[in-house]
Formats: sequence, structure tokens, C-alpha cells
Amino acid sequence: MPGQDTNIDEMVSVRAGKFRRYHGEGWRQLLDLKTMYLNVRDALFILIGLWQSFWLLRRVKPSIIFTRGSYVSVPVCLAAAARGIPYVTHDSDAIPSLTNRLIAHWAAVHAVALPKDVYPYPASKTETVGVPISSDYRPVSDKQRAAYKEAVRLGAYEWVLLLTGGGLGAQRLNDAMVANASYLLQRYPGLAIVHLTGRIHESVVKQQYTQSVSPQDLERITVVGFVTNMYEYTGAANVVIARAGATNLAELAVQAKPSIIIPSPVLTGGHQLKNTAVLKRRGAIIEMTEDQIEQELRLASVVSDLFDHPDKTAELSRNFASFGRPDAAAAIASMLFEKAKDIK
Repeated sequence: MPGQDTNIDEMVSVRAGKFRRYHGEGWRQLLDLKTMYLNVRDALFILIGLWQSFWLLRRVKPSIIFTRGSYVSVPVCLAAAARGIPYVTHDSDAIPSLTNRLIAHWAAVHAVALPKDVYPYPASKTETVGVPISSDYRPVSDKQRAAYKEAVRLGAYEWVLLLTGGGLGAQRLNDAMVANASYLLQRYPGLAIVHLTGRIHESVVKQQYTQSVSPQDLERITVVGFVTNMYEYTGAANVVIARAGATNLAELAVQAKPSIIIPSPVLTGGHQLKNTAVLKRRGAIIEMTEDQIEQELRLASVVSDLFDHPDKTAELSRNFASFGRPDAAAAIASMLFEKAKDIK
């Protein structure tokens, strides 16, 4: 957890292989000789890693194993299954990772982020625990939101709209926000916009705002490439516009932030699309596509609808809060201890 020492008794490595799949390319991957070679090579790495893991687990004798589903988990967990050592998988996204699907049959428990009926695992072996996030993210009361606004120097404003495309930013989201900002600032005199661009986009976005809004309105726009106190900025916001990464959604859910989610259709093999679909179906977020935000003032219209209808915004907040799991890390730790105890 943040602010606490982390003690690791030992670090070891085993061979592992990655199956290369490139989302959207389909059968064309089969014609790529380099991809074929790397996949065959890594299949051999998995066999080597399985042998290494088998003898490693004999030496270490773990009571239980926890995996987030990275490809290095395949040889380790298959060796664990052969040795009768239980392991717990975790899925942050609505779509299980390929690794977790490969090793699912022998898992003791499937810990998942979203309601367990979303996942293809047996219900009896699946538990919803959420996604471990920083302890800085907690439910935000009106009093706390006011404190966050003061902390990020936005206390004078009635509304705060925040857009983030993630750590690296997202150019299409950036362009859409710039195109809609002038309308929103003129319609809502008490509005401040916080635009987290990603470091590589910061200077370009600042220049775009300079050219597209009046000098007076420009004073109400905060453009930042990257921040380390993200929880204060999201905590201060009335409405958040963001991508659909699992950790990002978990943080916003804990803070119960009314959110407009614009999933990337290409990143992470469609995981963001599925994450968004699950939350939208349960009335927890507003979904927009990249094509929709490029339509003239479409994004501004959706934001305005939330500002103008506080009852709708409050309902979104309540529904999203139902997915919030601020103690996810503790829940996973307790699960591991209990499962290890049961097996002993």
C-alpha cells in the first residue's frame, strides 16, 4: 500500500512465452513469418518454464499462488496444478485474460473485478473483489469535494469538468475537448475545465486552446500533462470524461464520479469496450464512442445534460458507487489466507 514498506523475500525467474495476437488483424497474422517464428519459439519457452517451475515449487513449497494473469503465470500455474498447489486468478477487466482462460480449469478461486455473472467461470468458484487501487481513493462527500477543489485551486468554481485520456493521453479525446470547450465555458460561467493531456500532448493542446477560446475563458482551463495527485483532481470534479481502463474505472467508481466513458476500440483487445458495456447496462456510466465525440458539439451536449439534470447525475453516481471496492486489496489478501487455511 502507498506509504508502506514492501518486503520481498526472494525474486526468481522462469522462462515464459507470449502468444502474439494483434487485435483487428485476424487471419493476416498467419502470413507474418516473424510472428509465427516468435510464437513457435515462445511455445518452447513455456515448456522450459514449466520444467523450471515444477522444480522451483518443490523447493519453495508455497501454500497458495496468486496470479493477475500475465503470460509468465502459465508455466508456474500449470506446474502448480501438477503438484497439487492451489492458485487464485484475478481479472481486472470484463474479458478474462488469455492466460487466465488457459489455466482456469485448475484454479481454486477466480477473483474478479465486476459482477461474477459477467465472467465465463463457474459461479461457485468466482468471487467479486474489485481492483486494488491506491488508498487515496475513497468515497467523496460534498465536504471532501470542496476540500479537493481548494487543494487543486479550483475552489472558486461551481462546476469542474475533468478530462483524462490516461497516462499517455489520447489525441482524439484531446481534440474533442478543445472543440467543445468554448461552448461549455460560455454556457456555464461558473465552470472550470481540467484537461489532463498526457505529457507528449501538453504543449500542442495548450496552443489549441489559445487559438480556440477567448483570453477570459482561457483562464478557466487547466491543462496538465501528468499529475501525481490524480485522486484530488477527480475528487474535485462534478463530471469526469475518461477512457475505460480497469484501474481508472475502479478509482472513479470508489469516488462515485458521474462519468462519460469513451472506450478505446483498439487497445487491449476490446477489453475497454466490454468494461464499458457492463457498466452502461447497469446505468453506472454514460458511454460515447470516438465517432460520436467528433460530431459537432455532441460531447458538449452530453456534458450539459448532466449539468442541467442533477437528478440524473445523482443516479449515475449511486449506480457507479455500487461497483466501488475501496478495500479490494484487503479482500484479496483475506481470500488468499482463508483458502490456504482451508487447504491445510
